Amino acid sequence: GAHLSSSSMQVANLLRLFQIPQISYASTSAKLSDKSRYDYFARTVPPDFYQAKAMAEILRFFNWTYVSTVASEGDYGETGIEAFEQEARMRNICIATSEKVGRSMNKKTYDGVVRALLQKPNARVVVLFTRSEDARELLAAAQRANVSFTWVASDGWGALESVVAGSEAVAEGAITIELAAYPIKEFAAYFRNLNPYNNSRNPWFREFWEQKFKCSFHTQDCSRYSLKTGKFEPESKITFVVNAVYAMAHSLHNMHQALCPNATKLCDAMKPVNGKRFYKDYMLNVNFDAPFRPADTKSVVRFDRYGDGIGRYNIFNYHYMDGRYRYQKVGYWAEGLILNTSLIPWAETSIPVSQCSDPCKKNEIKSMQPGDICCWICIPCQPYEYLLDEFTCMDCGLGYWPNETLNGCYELPQEYIRWKDVWAIGPVTISCLGFISTLFVFGVFMKNNDTPIVKASGRELCYILLTGVLMCYSMTFIFIAKPSTEVCTLRRLGLGTSFAVCYSALLTKTNRIARIFSGVKEGVQRPRFISPTSQVVICMALISCQLIIVIIWLLVETPGTGKETEPDKRYIVTLKCNNRDSNMLISLTYNVLLIVLCTVYAFKTRKCPENFNEAKFIGFTMYTTCIIWLAFLPIFYVTSSDYRVR
Repeated sequence: GAHLSSSSMQVANLLRLFQIPQISYASTSAKLSDKSRYDYFARTVPPDFYQAKAMAEILRFFNWTYVSTVASEGDYGETGIEAFEQEARMRNICIATSEKVGRSMNKKTYDGVVRALLQKPNARVVVLFTRSEDARELLAAAQRANVSFTWVASDGWGALESVVAGSEAVAEGAITIELAAYPIKEFAAYFRNLNPYNNSRNPWFREFWEQKFKCSFHTQDCSRYSLKTGKFEPESKITFVVNAVYAMAHSLHNMHQALCPNATKLCDAMKPVNGKRFYKDYMLNVNFDAPFRPADTKSVVRFDRYGDGIGRYNIFNYHYMDGRYRYQKVGYWAEGLILNTSLIPWAETSIPVSQCSDPCKKNEIKSMQPGDICCWICIPCQPYEYLLDEFTCMDCGLGYWPNETLNGCYELPQEYIRWKDVWAIGPVTISCLGFISTLFVFGVFMKNNDTPIVKASGRELCYILLTGVLMCYSMTFIFIAKPSTEVCTLRRLGLGTSFAVCYSALLTKTNRIARIFSGVKEGVQRPRFISPTSQVVICMALISCQLIIVIIWLLVETPGTGKETEPDKRYIVTLKCNNRDSNMLISLTYNVLLIVLCTVYAFKTRKCPENFNEAKFIGFTMYTTCIIWLAFLPIFYVTSSDYRVR
């Protein structure tokens, strides 16, 4: 003995003075594992920290992370609930409130404990580490208050019918733990045959008989009762009582065989028995199959180095079935939790929720409250962020977007004009028509290359001009092509150069006409550099200036591609060339200069003789060109956000 841990401690403190070993069958306080204080104590039951661990694993299994606790005053309840709180912290389970109950409490104080539990409405699960009588009074108080919780109780409640009697409704759904044991039919038969007349060796049996049958031996009316009739519910710890007796017997037997091998009685080596040697060398090393165990089960009786039994527990669920309330075994714990949730009614329909805060949605993170790991505020992440963990949103970065599970990012498809798009079909069609028309004109010039009209028009400059027009139409295809390093290089090189070819030819032509008629008016000699060869050289020199500008640009800003997104539309990624818009406009500044000069000379030659009336058409062309370019510059900037319009 004894049964209660507090009683065993007192007995152990006395017996250690005489080096007398002790085996308890029910004392489970973790303090009794301290060999510096209880160095002759052993037990066939495991210490409470095993069932505290089992209870914490049950809470974690059902994701009950915010619970209240109630413990009985004394070593059993206080050390048990302390061990549970330690296991709970390891599993991120928070304690909403901790209450204590004691034998000196009355109904009002139990009612106060229930009211204290109700102060934490989110903690719907209550963990009990109490004696059976305290659990019974607590259920009665909950019955009076007409409230119910999901109880998770230690072996103090176990599977006792006496605890739930009269409070079955509020106890429904409870999960309780009991030391793994099995019924011993031999003991049940032995006990049922006992009566006050054949069990005179037990001085308390007559008192038990009078209390059981509400009779008195003074009136001789107790002899008519028998234990063979009526309901008999043996104590679940009988298995451990039998194991304790057999453990002591096996230890003595092993010691006798070792010290008195050829004797049937005690030899001098065991007179007196060395209690310290008996405990350490024989009792702690005992190992045998448990007596009276069912044939289909395995159960070994042994102790660890602290004198504790092996931790094995049955898990019960108290519920209504087949017209009555009953305990149903739903699982087992032996260094690990095994639960059959199909046997728990509420686990199949709706598992009770006991959490401080509601779970966050898929796209939300937890903002923890200071000093609390179970209460939080849910904060949504931005659409372009994924969940690095349950507390952190992380930006995917430009060009990436969170996947459906928000645990990572994927690369967004890049947007650019494709040949089949409507935005491409229109410009390509116009360019093709212009290309064909220009080639037709080119062919007409080639066919009439030696005619006076073609020669008089400055055929060399006309060919350069037509080449520039073809280049302008060709740029449509380069700008619609998928951006790449090569394409971006051609865009920079071709855009300004194609314009420069056209306007250089026009400037050379208008300049030649202006210089000729200016010289005629002034009566000077024939102007220099008006021959076809000179005109081509001048035109090429003007074009080369643009080429030099473009080459410098290519060296300063290496061509390539880049991804671009708008702050309010990060889900759209545009594949573009990496040149800046300002640089593009700077490269076209030279073309603007050519246009301005062309327009000036066209204006000067507007009144030329009829044979040189092409100057009028050039003037008209340059006036419209200036208007178009004045509109082009602001449009270029305004449409910079839409690659299709640009």
